[in-house]
Amino acid sequence: MTHEGDCFLVPGPVRMSENCLQAMATPVMTARGPEFREVMAGLNSGLRHAFNLSPSSPSMKSESWSGEDGYKVVVVSGSGTAAMEMVIANRFRNNDLVLVATNGKFGERVAAICEQYCNVKHLKYEWGREFDLGEMELLLERRCYEAVLICHNETSTGITQDAEAIAEMCKRNETGFILDGITSVGGIPVHPAEWNAEAVVVGAQKCTAGPSGIAAIAVNSHFIDRVQTIAKQGDGNPRYYLDLIAALKKGDDDQTPWTPAINLAMGWSAALENLKHETNEGRWNRCQKLASGVRKLFTDLGFTLLADHGQRSNTVTAIMYPDGIDDSWRSTLKSTYNTQVIGAQDHLKGKMFRVGSMGETPVSEMVEGCNRMLACFRELGHDLPEVDVASYFA
Repeated sequence: MTHEGDCFLVPGPVRMSENCLQAMATPVMTARGPEFREVMAGLNSGLRHAFNLSPSSPSMKSESWSGEDGYKVVVVSGSGTAAMEMVIANRFRNNDLVLVATNGKFGERVAAICEQYCNVKHLKYEWGREFDLGEMELLLERRCYEAVLICHNETSTGITQDAEAIAEMCKRNETGFILDGITSVGGIPVHPAEWNAEAVVVGAQKCTAGPSGIAAIAVNSHFIDRVQTIAKQGDGNPRYYLDLIAALKKGDDDQTPWTPAINLAMGWSAALENLKHETNEGRWNRCQKLASGVRKLFTDLGFTLLADHGQRSNTVTAIMYPDGIDDSWRSTLKSTYNTQVIGAQDHLKGKMFRVGSMGETPVSEMVEGCNRMLACFRELGHDLPEVDVASYFA
């Protein structure tokens, strides 16, 4: 198959499907009636599938948000950052000590949120470099940390952390494990129950191909117990809109404590139906196929990838510009070749570009997009041989 029209290859917000867009065009409904509660039940069930949790019924009054594994899903009318703040603000007291390891922009954001609500030991590694698990182990052996928090899939640098190894380390040292899975859930394997993760966060507009501005968390029974204990003791952090206790009171009734993002919820529910149809494994495999093709194509052509080899992400690839090329290439790519990728952040701005391989992106769009990228490099004077791009994605 060939791809016509624009190529939208950014690591979120991703292109939304037609049924997702049509769902958001549904006339508005009341947030408290049975009609929207059915929407919430379907959304909860879809989220449990995306989080790779035990299934639940998509029907109202069926405890759609919970399952046999002890996890509950909570929808947040806000971005993934809002959901991450909800987790942190409710789970910790201001004198709790947490460990946050980072190797990119979004992990550093997790650390910055924690600094607002608790004490933080920030292990700040070079962008794109693997965590030093030995250093983390030595710290956890002190048994002084309430939890470890990581950004599982760091889209700013194109690296995925070894969550399984960190989870095992946390379990052995009786330390909580919390995952920013905003750009991993629905795109790469995530196993909350196997990893004994207390909380996992997802943003709709990334791997699940939903709309921006809505997110969700999956929390286990231990997390809920700690939140409720802190609330009863009255020494928790100030919060109101992001009060998890209020959300938990409404969950069994397929409702949210405040006015929800009604049309965004309808769109996300439709997008999650697409994920159910593809299956988690099917989407993980397609994202891996896309990312593997991008990595091999550009390395074969002499480009350098930022992230360490063993942990390169399957939902975004961070590629360094060759000598003589900067972000003017991206401007030309968009204006002349009708193709979008995204640039770098902070100290890497103008030195790197990032290609997204998440959501519902088909192979044909990635092949066409890569052909256009190479043509754009040639136009700007970077000498590249002719290659069969499609063969990299076969």
